Amino acid sequence: MTLEYMPGFGNDFETESLPGALPQGQNSPQRPAYGLYAEQLSGSPFTAPRGTNERSWLYRIRPSVKHTARFKPVTHNYWKTGPDHEEHELPLGQLRWDPLPLPSEGTTFISGIRTITTAGDAQGQSGMAAHVYVASMDMVNEHFFNADGEMLIVPQQGGIRIRTEMGIMDVNPGEIALVPRGMIFRVELLDGPVRGYICENYGAKFTLPDRGPIGANCLANPRDFKTPVAWFEEHDEPTHLKVKWCGRFYQTEIDHSPLDVVAWHGNYAPYKYDLSTFSPVGAILFDHPDPSIFTVLTAPSGEEGTANVDFVIFPPRWMVAEHTFRPPWYHRNIMSEFMGLIKGQYDAKEKGFVPGGISLHNMMLPHGPDAFGYEKATHAELKPVKLEDTMAFMFETRFAQHVTRFAAMSSTLQDDYIDCWSDLKKRFNGTPEGDWS
Repeated sequence: MTLEYMPGFGNDFETESLPGALPQGQNSPQRPAYGLYAEQLSGSPFTAPRGTNERSWLYRIRPSVKHTARFKPVTHNYWKTGPDHEEHELPLGQLRWDPLPLPSEGTTFISGIRTITTAGDAQGQSGMAAHVYVASMDMVNEHFFNADGEMLIVPQQGGIRIRTEMGIMDVNPGEIALVPRGMIFRVELLDGPVRGYICENYGAKFTLPDRGPIGANCLANPRDFKTPVAWFEEHDEPTHLKVKWCGRFYQTEIDHSPLDVVAWHGNYAPYKYDLSTFSPVGAILFDHPDPSIFTVLTAPSGEEGTANVDFVIFPPRWMVAEHTFRPPWYHRNIMSEFMGLIKGQYDAKEKGFVPGGISLHNMMLPHGPDAFGYEKATHAELKPVKLEDTMAFMFETRFAQHVTRFAAMSSTLQDDYIDCWSDLKKRFNGTPEGDWS
């Protein structure tokens, strides 16, 4: 379960779990050491420019093409794929949900995925889906890979162990993990039932955002992303292998563990990141910077500066601006915002938005602090304040996020969410001072 520093996105890594398993000087020798098979996993077209070309060479006990049965369709009724326009009667609006309850019956990570929104088109490789996962048991003799997109996993309650073809990652609340498109994995629970969020990214892969005028430092630094070292298991026993492909699910049987990669090298790999290592920047005199300064990862679209998906966090931080309304301001936005809370309170919504909960503010729908948060911020003494014990995040996309039937009909949907703004009162009284009583 050792992890190595990931020195930079796009760089090559190499790791072996047996000495000499990695061939030197060529990728696919006629007879690899230990009787292994050489196999390439590509995350980009072969002809992609060198800077964006992604591939890894895997040296494995059996090639992944070996399975003992044809693929057959299976169902996962709560996992939806964009475009999903399943009918329901929930009208357009600002929406918020309480946490999904933890499952009482046997539920694995894959069977416990519940789609909240979809956006864009998986077959067109654009957009995303936002899910919540709940699980109460390990995946046993069950493996999975997603051909529709990469999966950014955000634990909220309970830690998980992600066993992938390329190594093992233990991921706890306050950390994130990414499993690339097409990579086989299974998930085990570290300490009882779990809950968390998933961004299924159909488009270009997540990468670090450009820092622009910020310069060389701060935000998320490449050295803090860690990718696993080689690890393998040699289990000759039947297992299910499921795949998600163009929004449908299929299953085949194999007579061995597919996690049998003894060594690998390349730049297409899973990774994890500790959100506490994010170095925020902000205003130090007055005014309010855009939330884009909190972007950890971005999945670019074809339009410069407009993301297919951004992953944004709101971590503990000092706020020092003077003569400034400090919480997020009221706004309407071309981007659609799916928000979750990992722990603590969110400064713009201290009531009703709880850890494990969700809010959704779709494109051009107005949103901002509730009446309580507004009153507190406008009457606060302007001195340095540190937000502590908090971690909120946002999956933000250029596409409209369509609510699934499951989410629309969920008992956790807060029918009274819009009431949080009902006490915002008129302060205009015709004088420059206004009515701030």
